[in-house]
Amino acid sequence: MDKFKLLDDKLAEARLGGGADRIKSQHQKGKLSARERIDFLLDEGSFVEIGALVTHRSTNFGLDKQVFLGDGVVTGYGTIDGRTVYVFSQDFTVLGGSLAEAHAEKICRIMDLAMKTGAPVIGLNDSGGARIQEGVVSLGGYADIFYKNTMASGVIPQISAIMGPCAGGAVYSPAITDFILMVENTSYMFVTGPNVVKTVTHEEVTSEELGGASTHSTKSGVTHFACANEVECIRTIRAMLSYMPQNCEEQAPVYAYEKGEEKRPKLNTIVPENSNLPYDIRDVIFEVCDEDSFLEVHKNFAENIVVGFARLGGRSIGVVANQPAYLAGVLDIQASTKAARFVRFCDSFNIPLLVFEDVPGFLPGTDQEWNAIITNGAKLLYAFCEATVPRITVITRKAYGGAYDVMNSKHIGADMNFAWPSAEIAVMGAKGAAEIIFKREIASAENPESKWKEKEAEYGELFANPYIAAARGYVDAVIKPEDTREQLIRAFDMLKNKAERIPVKKHGNIPL
Repeated sequence: MDKFKLLDDKLAEARLGGGADRIKSQHQKGKLSARERIDFLLDEGSFVEIGALVTHRSTNFGLDKQVFLGDGVVTGYGTIDGRTVYVFSQDFTVLGGSLAEAHAEKICRIMDLAMKTGAPVIGLNDSGGARIQEGVVSLGGYADIFYKNTMASGVIPQISAIMGPCAGGAVYSPAITDFILMVENTSYMFVTGPNVVKTVTHEEVTSEELGGASTHSTKSGVTHFACANEVECIRTIRAMLSYMPQNCEEQAPVYAYEKGEEKRPKLNTIVPENSNLPYDIRDVIFEVCDEDSFLEVHKNFAENIVVGFARLGGRSIGVVANQPAYLAGVLDIQASTKAARFVRFCDSFNIPLLVFEDVPGFLPGTDQEWNAIITNGAKLLYAFCEATVPRITVITRKAYGGAYDVMNSKHIGADMNFAWPSAEIAVMGAKGAAEIIFKREIASAENPESKWKEKEAEYGELFANPYIAAARGYVDAVIKPEDTREQLIRAFDMLKNKAERIPVKKHGNIPL
């Protein structure tokens, strides 16, 4: 019995982490403990811990007098809605959650198991960075994790939640994973902190301003979700996983769905008759997709394009949509990279893609050209061209110029393309086209303004509609907006067994 008591005592010590006082300090800062986070994340009673008795191996700088079981990270596996997931949760109460040799080995062990068994990995990050007492061994531990992240990319979903500080080399593991979530006011990410920034550039900036959740969800786009608190963050992770398969060889869960009246008359009135007036593309998404199923990703970043997960007839889909309510829905650098990343994730994990198109073109200007809109716009083009999942486009209004090609056109491999009667598929808008084509005729007219309007109407009648594209087969059908949901459910059902292979290659060379 003494041996059993010793085991119980050691496990109790491991569960205590840095001690009750330090856990209490976490709570006072509005933060949960490492184990509380796991309890909220996983199904009740499902967590199985691995490596609870692991300790650090360095005895330098007084570490021989501080021995913490678990070495500052709780690792193991459990279930979310009955599906297996692997998780590691860094414990800031133990040496600031700093990463060292044993700490890194525990995380790598979890990632190895996840890849072997084909299940998602969730990282709950709360660490002060590399443990400086262990020197280069800590840096090597980070590199080991980076390598595992890269090998797991596209094999299993990887989700990172930033629950506290994440600085220096620690930011690169989350950056390689598929999705990052941050908590407002208690988490931050940066390569160099405020003190270094002040020394080098003389800028005075707080940690929150430099790398807080608001900054990264609106300015840099580093984080996909900015959550009000840790519980909301954890709930979002659980919701995200419901749209994803366990790994790249499986399909996402299909939810029960009873077919009913699929017509949505409200769709007939969403797009204004005046093509220059805005509307919110989310209104279209909400009407077409299953009720309350749309989970928007990157909501506050590059708002001229909307991406997210949804369900259609109970099946998971990825939605990519131009947003006419913001910058008229143009494609720019940030919108292109945001959408390209999402498209590639969906393609990696067999999630069909639905595109709503209303795009007047690429954003013009020196800022865009000098910052490589060509290269960045090509990322989205490449992502769609490469995708082999079922792909469907609905053109709601404008589809102009090269942006028409990029937004999942038939020419780059879309399986089905629908257009509403309000669709305008042309090289450019009627006004600009008339000015170029009929320049001499307009200039020589008695009333150039009147002649310009006349020619604009002539061009618009000829090209600002979907029927020429339909006649060429570039659009499969022109449909009433109210019929969109029904048509999409049927089309995705028809495509569910799609099998397409890309040419044999080591990998493509996406224009990074």
